[in-house]
Amino acid sequence: MIIKYISFLTGIVWSYSIIKTQSVFDKKAGLIFKLFISKVSWLTLIAACYFGYKNFSIGPTVIGIVSGVLLVHIGFYFLRKFLISKFSEKNLLIFKTFLEYSLIAWVVYYIFF
Repeated sequence: MIIKYISFLTGIVWSYSIIKTQSVFDKKAGLIFKLFISKVSWLTLIAACYFGYKNFSIGPTVIGIVSGVLLVHIGFYFLRKFLISKFSEKNLLIFKTFLEYSLIAWVVYYIFF
């Protein structure tokens, strides 16, 4: 039973963290991210919630969902603070731009090849 609950929490944290990652990208890369990756993550989150509801009662399911969402938000907050303290704003912007264009290139490659 503990392994099922841990897998439920892992599914919640995994899918919600990918959904939350969408807010980091600009609109052009965010649109591609939303169309190709975020939709699957929303389905995974819904499936994880359904898995939790079917295997546990409503109380542990809600506690798992809330704790997973809070864990992702806290993780993003501390990661943001860490990145800002370690790197300059210019370096972060360069890296973010590189990630956005590589995401666009990856999706274009995936569509055409």
